[in-house]
Amino acid sequence: MASILTNSSAMSALSTLRSIASSMESTQNAISTGMKVSKASDNAAYWSISTTMKSDNMALSAVTDALGVGAAKVDTAYAGMESAIDVVKEIKAKLVAAQEQGVDKEKIQEEITQLQEQLLSVAESAAFNGQNWLANEDGAEVSVITGFVRASDNTVSVKSTTVTLDDTNMLFQADATTGAITTTTGILGTAGTASTQSVYAFTIDNDTDATALGNLLTDVETALTSMTSAAAKLGSISSRIELQTDFSEKLSDAIEKGVGRLVDADMNEESTRLKALQTQQQLAIQALSIANSDSQNILSLFR
Repeated sequence: MASILTNSSAMSALSTLRSIASSMESTQNAISTGMKVSKASDNAAYWSISTTMKSDNMALSAVTDALGVGAAKVDTAYAGMESAIDVVKEIKAKLVAAQEQGVDKEKIQEEITQLQEQLLSVAESAAFNGQNWLANEDGAEVSVITGFVRASDNTVSVKSTTVTLDDTNMLFQADATTGAITTTTGILGTAGTASTQSVYAFTIDNDTDATALGNLLTDVETALTSMTSAAAKLGSISSRIELQTDFSEKLSDAIEKGVGRLVDADMNEESTRLKALQTQQQLAIQALSIANSDSQNILSLFR
């Protein structure tokens, strides 16, 4: 039926054109933003997941930065301990040399004194960002952030490794407020059980006999054992930090890829869809034009 009041063909063509325009708007938005889900109304579930995971990824990035700071602290302490071990080895060699008959033990003591002062210098210098793991308050706890965890119930927490500093893993103790080192404490400052002298403060002279030298050598060896153990612990912490850093970086990449799969637009697909919609739009406009011409055809019936 031909009607001058209701043009069903035009209404249908217009509805199709509006639908195509809406699809084109969505496709153009995906192309311009690079995202198929850029707001909650696009896909509430995917948007919620991506928002949460992006937040976690930012936290992981902060953890990675913190791991870098922690690694620097541990590496500084390890470098200091390794240097101190080398110096104590030199002291040990001097004590062995002092047991040779006819040597001037006082000259050897002069060399040992310089080495002992070097030990103090190492302990004072082994600090990073104001934190010194080789000379600190007895019982002080130092920590390094090792991870960010989101549990199954959505609670989040930051994990860390804590090290308690004491006479078994510090070269000396230091005042917590002033940082002043107490040279009668720590691995190097505590008096040995054999010689009753500390590695840092012992002295020898030409009257020092072989027994006394042997006792000093025993205490130096004990100190070396303690220092080696402390260095090994620092090395294990450093290794863990390195592993955690690698894992955090890989986890961050995996999360980013996962979020991308949820919300990123496939540009090949979107460009193909846009081309098809543009063609459909042209055809819809043509159909609407034809439908609108029907009313003109009705006029020709009355001529």
